[in-house]
Amino acid sequence: MLSTTELLLATKWFGIATIGFFLLTTLGFILKWGFRFRLVGVTGFMGVLTAGLFGLSLGLFNRVEIPGSVPYTLVYDNGATQTVIAVSPTISESELAATMEQAAGDLFSLGRLGGDSQLTIRIRTIIHPEKGVSEPLYLGEVKRSLSQREDENIDIKIFPETLAKLESYQSENLES
Repeated sequence: MLSTTELLLATKWFGIATIGFFLLTTLGFILKWGFRFRLVGVTGFMGVLTAGLFGLSLGLFNRVEIPGSVPYTLVYDNGATQTVIAVSPTISESELAATMEQAAGDLFSLGRLGGDSQLTIRIRTIIHPEKGVSEPLYLGEVKRSLSQREDENIDIKIFPETLAKLESYQSENLES
C-alpha cells in the first residue's frame, strides 16, 4: 500500500501533468487543431485523477496492530452502535483482551449512525459440549466512543464466568 507521502508526491506530478495538458488544450484551441476536443477530455480526466489521488492522500491511515491479538470474524454489524465478532474456541484470556482492543480500533468509523455515543462490540465463540450441540459463549464486550478515533476511555469487560466455562471446555478437549 502506498504511504501518504507517496500519494502526495504522485498528486503533485499528476497536477503538473494536468496543467501541462490544460496549456496544450489551450494551444490546440488557439491554433484550431483537429484533435483539440480530445485534449479537453484528456485534461478533464487528468483533473479527475489528480483530485482522486489528492483525496486518497487525505483519507488513508495506518491500522494499528495490537500484539497478541488473534484473527476474528465480524458476525453482525448494524452500521450504528452494535457489532458482534467471533473468535476461535481455543483463545486464551490474554489473546482475548488483545483481540478486543484490536477490534475496537478496527471497527471504529466516523460514518456510523446512531444516537448513542458508544459503539458496543460483543465477542463470542461457539463450543460443542456434545456431539450435535452448539453453544454460543459471549466472552466479553468493548465499549468505545463513536466520535474519537484515539479513545482513551475504551471499556473492556471480560466475562469471567463464561471464560471459565471456555477454559473448562478447552481442558476437556485437550484431554480427549
